[in-house]
Amino acid sequence: MSDQSAADAEPVPQARRSTGTGLLLLIAGLIGGAAAFTLAVEKVLLLKNPTYSPSCSINPILSCGSVMVTKQAEVFGFPNPFIGVLTFPVVVTIGVLALAKVPLPRWVWLGLNTGAALGVAFIHWLIAQSLYSIGALCPYCMVVWVVTVTIFWYVTVHNLRHDLLPVPAALHKPAALLVEYHSVVPVLWGCVIIGLIGQNFWDYWRTLFG
Repeated sequence: MSDQSAADAEPVPQARRSTGTGLLLLIAGLIGGAAAFTLAVEKVLLLKNPTYSPSCSINPILSCGSVMVTKQAEVFGFPNPFIGVLTFPVVVTIGVLALAKVPLPRWVWLGLNTGAALGVAFIHWLIAQSLYSIGALCPYCMVVWVVTVTIFWYVTVHNLRHDLLPVPAALHKPAALLVEYHSVVPVLWGCVIIGLIGQNFWDYWRTLFG
């Protein structure tokens, strides 16, 4: 086994464990899993009865039903929520293990980071599709968006803080700043998405307050 492989297989030392990250993963995983499961159930009900109106169809813009019937809702040939139903329990499990102070190998944290990064890329594609192609928003989907970004960002912060994520020497200082002011990034991230939603559907929003 190479030195790098051996390092990946070694459990993270006690000082590197983070119960804070574990708690976040547990809560975020439960919320995301609940939202994904609810969406999966709603999708099944819609498949059984095409006239069924999902509980999250609130108005012309906040409408799960409008999103569920699109091809973007089944990118891989099956309903997108099934991905969350399968993956969020993994997040919850890792969160519970971290809270229990169970030593986790480096590859577990890097694997979670990679999976969350793929999830972030996927949801941003879905965000673009919802805003500029479908023209509707799914409330439960938005819960998954928030949870996925949160998981990705704070697992990244955890891995940077504990030197689990390789960082070039030239980026050590910026990485340290990101870790120190970790809350700034998700807040700005959320503000950009909210701004895009507000701008794209402004004509509708202003009718609610006009």
